[in-house]
Amino acid sequence: MGIVEAILLTVITAATPLVLAALGELVTERAGVLNLGVEGMMIMGAVLAFAATQATGSPYVGILAGIAGGALFSLLFGFLTLTLVANQVATGLALTILGLGISGQIGEAYVGMSGTKLPQIAIPLLSDIPYLGSLLFRQDLIFYMSIALVAGTSWFLFKSRAGLKIRAIGDNHASAHALGIGVIRIRYLAVMFGGACAGLAGAQLSLVYTPQWVENMSAGRGWIALALVVFASWRPWRLLAGGYLFGAVSISQLHAQALGLGIPSQFLSALPYAATVVVLVLISHNRRTTLINTPASLGKPFVPDR
Repeated sequence: MGIVEAILLTVITAATPLVLAALGELVTERAGVLNLGVEGMMIMGAVLAFAATQATGSPYVGILAGIAGGALFSLLFGFLTLTLVANQVATGLALTILGLGISGQIGEAYVGMSGTKLPQIAIPLLSDIPYLGSLLFRQDLIFYMSIALVAGTSWFLFKSRAGLKIRAIGDNHASAHALGIGVIRIRYLAVMFGGACAGLAGAQLSLVYTPQWVENMSAGRGWIALALVVFASWRPWRLLAGGYLFGAVSISQLHAQALGLGIPSQFLSALPYAATVVVLVLISHNRRTTLINTPASLGKPFVPDR
């Protein structure tokens, strides 16, 4: 049981950044905005979290720095696409490239440094449950935050008045504006939430998954998160399940190598991305459900009447 428990723990650790980054993008897309810069915001959150932890000695300060860095970086995307009405696809791609470049410059001084790992928090009584306790109730703060964010986002989007406004903007921003809803303001908030979640995902990479700074350590997880949003049909709880599925695929390459299976390492490294392509192909066969759940104004700019 120890081997199974160890595998499940690594799956949880690998899945958490995917869930966080995808959850932020889900809210952003529900508001009708397509931000392809998730990878750039993640890597900025990772380097700023590591740098802040090194400067203060506190990984909790590092978490705040990662969240703030992702949110502020997303404001650049918001200004270009929502205020200047630039193309969202091109701007998101540019944001990713910019984030990878800036993070490499900032993190140059931290290469090779040993980091401070975020400590685990054991929940009294629940952490003593055999097997389940060590898996779910003896984890780090970011894991607990990911579960709480999924539950809170699900309630917010489908049970609250503000969530109804976000979904209304995603369905038809012109009609929402006619009803007096501040489309640009709400889209800015949604974009910042997406950036904060991506920054938190990046902080998990440099403080939990691999407590050190390595250039380009996000390693394409931002793109997997984008596919995960579509895989989940823009539903938070489906996203959580999909995140752990994708996390299991990502971590399988390490366990395959540990077991000495004669599989080329290049194939194993490409396995998570191959799984992403397969999932998107399977989703395309169920177009009716996908089209029903897809925000109708996704990626379409909104220019209010002046």
